[in-house]
Amino acid sequence: MTHSPLSPSYSPRHRWKVLAAGVAANAAFSVAFSGIPMTAVLMRTGYQLDNATLGLVLGLMGLGIAVSELPWGLLTDRWGDRPVLLIGLGSTAIALVAMALWAAPSGQHIPGLGWLAAGLLLVGLLGGSVNGASGRAVMTWFEAGERGLAMSIRQTAVPLGGGIGALVLPFVALHFGFAALYGLLALLCALSALMSWAWVHEPPIAPRTKASVAEAAIASKTGPLRDARVWRIVLGIGILCAPQFAVLSFGTVFLHDFGHAGLATITATMVFTQVGAMVMRVWSGRWTDRRRNRPAYLRACSALSVLLFAVLAVLVMAAGTHAADSLALRIALVVLLGVSGVCVSAWHGVAYTELATLAGAARAGTALGMANTSVFLVCFVTPFSIPHLLALQGWPMVWLAASACALVAMPLLVPRPVASDQKLAKTALSRST
Repeated sequence: MTHSPLSPSYSPRHRWKVLAAGVAANAAFSVAFSGIPMTAVLMRTGYQLDNATLGLVLGLMGLGIAVSELPWGLLTDRWGDRPVLLIGLGSTAIALVAMALWAAPSGQHIPGLGWLAAGLLLVGLLGGSVNGASGRAVMTWFEAGERGLAMSIRQTAVPLGGGIGALVLPFVALHFGFAALYGLLALLCALSALMSWAWVHEPPIAPRTKASVAEAAIASKTGPLRDARVWRIVLGIGILCAPQFAVLSFGTVFLHDFGHAGLATITATMVFTQVGAMVMRVWSGRWTDRRRNRPAYLRACSALSVLLFAVLAVLVMAAGTHAADSLALRIALVVLLGVSGVCVSAWHGVAYTELATLAGAARAGTALGMANTSVFLVCFVTPFSIPHLLALQGWPMVWLAASACALVAMPLLVPRPVASDQKLAKTALSRST
């Protein structure tokens, strides 16, 4: 792709610095919201929580993100990416410092549940700023032929941060305590804020290309909040995240309580899941950019997720209460959980690109805010619901519910007839020439 010079201040390569800053911002926050659940077993002991309370606490950060995503997205479209990233990351770092001071357990003191709950909720409310802002930056700095790759690279920040969190946070919590854990997270947010300050700026106005004309024809004319097509894909994204959050929030508990796995095995499984998701997101973004087959790819990911979680449920039912008696069975549980987690996390960049294209670059912040509201409402509901499913029918019910969610999401992720969009794009191109 040929890029025109952007301005005397920015070389054509500056867009990659913007993307790097967006990845750093998302990764720093992902270490928190994906990494803290990796310490679920240690948190349950350190704060003296039962499974139901643990699920509620782990879901509160997702609830905070869900409540704040749409307002942050609207502010991003109004103010721009830079101020929202700086305000959000800076205030998140301050909230994490406060948690290190007042919401961390020690040998002599266990803070009240209210301190922990309020702290995680506040971190979610403030950290929700990074998703829409960094996504809008991708849409404004990159042209249509690169956006799938760029958005997927940005989305690798989530499993990247989760992988770092899975690798580092249990070790930090075990050996140094939760105060050090929250302090480390605050430092990461502060460093990513510095990167955003240095590199993230609004791009100069670029000349309209044929691709941008075609994209504008497809984009929502009434605004994302009033477009049923946008709402359908938003709903599909949220529902398909339920099995992903089931793995991230209670996968460690499943492997510990049912699979009788040790901390090293649990950590390796979660790191594999996050790294595998990261690799798959980059590959899928590039692959769908070249083949222009995002809807087909989304359908395939949904269908494979349905199958994998159903097989996991069947395997758990076959094991009954004797998972510890067979080494082969325990290995199969670990492998299948990891593969299922990769599959159900591989589609994000493609889906977000499809959504942002549908909404249009100028309103991408709002559309991505809508999607992330849906995602993190599910992030709250999922860990809150799992203990109740466990009490009802055990782990087979949990994984069957995950399979059912993927099945329901499949038809929602392709919200418009491709042929009609192609007709609109051709009409727009003919009028522009």
